[in-house]
Amino acid sequence: METIVQHAQGLVYSLLCLMPSVYQKASLSRSQIDQERGRVRLKVMNQAMTTYPTSLSPAPALTDEATLETALDCLLEHLPIEMEGGYTPRDLFAILLRAASRNDRIEHTSQRLEGVPSGNGIRYHLDKLDDMATVERRLNGALQSRIPPKICKGKHRIAIDLHLIPYYGTPTDAEAPYIYRSQAKAGTTSFFAYATVYVICRNKRITLGIHAVHRQETLVANVTVLLAMLSPLRVRVKRLYLDRGFYSVPVIRWLKALNIPFLMPAVIRGKTGGTRQLLVGRTSYATTYTLTSPQYGSVNCQMRVVCTYHKGFKGKHGIQSTLYVVHRVTVALHQLHAHYKDRFGIETSYRIKNHCRIRTSSKNPVTGLLFVALAFILVNLWVYLLWCFVSRTQRGGRVVYRELFTLKTMLEFLSHAVERHFPVITAVYLPALE
Repeated sequence: METIVQHAQGLVYSLLCLMPSVYQKASLSRSQIDQERGRVRLKVMNQAMTTYPTSLSPAPALTDEATLETALDCLLEHLPIEMEGGYTPRDLFAILLRAASRNDRIEHTSQRLEGVPSGNGIRYHLDKLDDMATVERRLNGALQSRIPPKICKGKHRIAIDLHLIPYYGTPTDAEAPYIYRSQAKAGTTSFFAYATVYVICRNKRITLGIHAVHRQETLVANVTVLLAMLSPLRVRVKRLYLDRGFYSVPVIRWLKALNIPFLMPAVIRGKTGGTRQLLVGRTSYATTYTLTSPQYGSVNCQMRVVCTYHKGFKGKHGIQSTLYVVHRVTVALHQLHAHYKDRFGIETSYRIKNHCRIRTSSKNPVTGLLFVALAFILVNLWVYLLWCFVSRTQRGGRVVYRELFTLKTMLEFLSHAVERHFPVITAVYLPALE
């Protein structure tokens, strides 16, 4: 009881300290006062939502060896590979996990560990995975094998997006089919593109599928492939969120034909006509619009014009009008923008994935897919371990102790466990003189 009282007193004290005084309010503008209130509210909410365990259990809930075993079992179960030279697939995947946990290159990892094959030897075995369709199917099986309960056979909000990795140079015959052209970024217009499907669920946000985009595939084909990956899990779509890059006649027509509830922002075109003519007035409203394409014809769209205020965000003021295409979405106009913000979780998954992606300069599209999918598998594994081992059921819902087992902690667990089996080289020896 004393701990609860002290925690409540700390919250009240922090609230009083952060609130501006009467004299401070007189010197602050309205936008600064709103920003100050927002910071106070956010800090108090974070303190209230964060779980601080006062005492720990005598037995560990999870160890680094158990984390490594779970990751290795997942990979060995779905990615069989033949090894030579006295090494096993377990050794190969352990090296890959160590490189991924350090966001490192394979060559540097093999140089830092004792008793492991060389970088060229690892590349030789990875090059055996040469069939893109087979590797993609097995990687998706690994993605879907370690997921929290109640994801399968459930109805969830789903997000679909494209992840682009820059490509430089002249593509070979094997690389050219997977080169995706897009707007210039990072000094190039060529990319390896990966389409992913993502579940938006509290404390269980995971990636359920990844697809290497072929140059000749359309956006409709990408959406169809990703939605098909949900069928084995019997996951139903409660609401589908898409980026404005999918705003096109074929995609909207196809989703309406499938009768899937979806929400996507529309591209604002035209100076006075087009979709820009819908951005009138100072209040949100619903309307219809006919999207026309010279190549694919036209489709009727249900449009929602949502008006919000900048409130000094990034130094901007006034009304901000956003245009959305909806189908079978029963959300109030003033809540539509906040609902669409949930889609940003898939963008966050891309940033998190970069913390555990093996760095490489290889242009092999299959190897690139393997390294990207391995990063998503590790993120899924982290969510799975959090839910199954670093959480506890209690009245009011399951409590997940995320602060005790962050993604960085899991990556350190994997690195330490691998280094226990393959010690780190701690000395440098010069070549012997003849």
